[in-house]
Amino acid sequence: MTVSKAIAADEWSSGGRCIGARIRGVNVGILDEQVLTLVFRSISWDPRALCALARACRRLRAVADRVLWRELCVARAPRMVAELSTGPSSGRVPGGWPALAKLLLFCCGAAGAGVPGHLAAFSRFSKTSGRSFLSRRCAGDLLYASDPCEHAMAAAAADDDDDDDVGAYRGVFGGFMRSRTRACLVGGHAPLEPRVRCPCCGAGVWSLTDAGLVQRSACRRLGARDGRLVYFVCVSGHLHGSCWLARLSSSDGGGGDDSHND
Repeated sequence: MTVSKAIAADEWSSGGRCIGARIRGVNVGILDEQVLTLVFRSISWDPRALCALARACRRLRAVADRVLWRELCVARAPRMVAELSTGPSSGRVPGGWPALAKLLLFCCGAAGAGVPGHLAAFSRFSKTSGRSFLSRRCAGDLLYASDPCEHAMAAAAADDDDDDDVGAYRGVFGGFMRSRTRACLVGGHAPLEPRVRCPCCGAGVWSLTDAGLVQRSACRRLGARDGRLVYFVCVSGHLHGSCWLARLSSSDGGGGDDSHND
C-alpha cells in the first residue's frame, strides 16, 4: 500500500467521530480557500491528496472540512447533493460535508463477515435503490442508496459449505429529522445499538433489521440470498449494511434507474 493510500485509509477508518468538533473554533482566515479549490479541481478532487492535506495541520483540516469536502461532493454527485441540501437546512447535508464525502468514496465493509472498509474506486447511488429500502408507509422519504460493493467472505467468517460473496452498501436520507422512517423508529421506541456506530460520522445507530423495517424489495434489489441482510441508520441519516449475495445466472439482468456515479 502506498503512503497516500495508507493516509486515506487511516483517515476514514477511524470511525468519523467528532467531525463537527474539529470545525468549530478554528481560525481559517489566513488561508486562501479559492487557491486550494483551484488546485484540487485541477487534480479532479483526488481524495487521497485531500486526506493528506487535511492531516497536515488544524488550519488546513478546517479548510478541508468547511470548503474542500463540500466541493468534492458537488463535483462527484451534483444532483444528489442538490437534493440533499435543499429544504430548511439549505446548504447543509446530513452529518456534515466530510461525512458525506466519506459515504460517497469509502466502502464501509462488513465487520460481521470480516470485510474491512476501503476506498471505493467506483460507486453508484440512486433513489431507485433507496426506494427499495423503504416500507410503504415511509415511501415519501428521500433515500439515496448505493449498489452493493462485492467482497469474498473472509475464511474465518465463512461456513464450510458457504462460498457466497458479501455485499456492503451505504446510503443517506434527505431531511432525515422529518422523515417517516425516523418517526417509525422513535415512535416504536427502537433502541440505539450499543456496539455499533456510524462509520461515516461516528453517531449512534438504529438497527432497521431489529426494528422490523427490512423490506423484501431491498433483498431483490441487492440480490441478497434468502433475505440475509442487515442494515443500520444513524441519527444523522446515514445508512450502512451488508448482505450475502445470491448466485445469479447469466440470464439475470437489471433495469435502468436514476443513478449518480462517483
